[in-house]
Amino acid sequence: MGLFNAILGNASEVNIQNIATEFEPILIEGEVIEKAYKLIRDMFIFTNKRLILIEKQLVGTKVDYLTIPYSSIKKFSKESAGLLDMDAELKIWLNNDDAPISKQFGKGGNNINEVYQILSRHTLK
Repeated sequence: MGLFNAILGNASEVNIQNIATEFEPILIEGEVIEKAYKLIRDMFIFTNKRLILIEKQLVGTKVDYLTIPYSSIKKFSKESAGLLDMDAELKIWLNNDDAPISKQFGKGGNNINEVYQILSRHTLK
């Protein structure tokens, strides 16, 4: 079901131990990965200090790492058309940007709700 979910765009949770060594070089002292999700080739990594968005090119080896301190998140939303909608969209607005960062999630999983809860926990202090 993992490949089927990836094709549909469903985010799947990633085992933190499997990615810990890969991301250790970019973490600062005292920073730990709390949760990680993979969405086709992209990833959301939630640490105790920031959100890291990783975008991997479909062709080639280029990888883009975007760090978003939780304090920089102005607002965020999840959006779907209801029960018959086949996908949901997560939008994150940063303090100095008018346009949001958008990510599509396929329907059929609860991961967008988990991501929404994690963002809420870190930004609504």
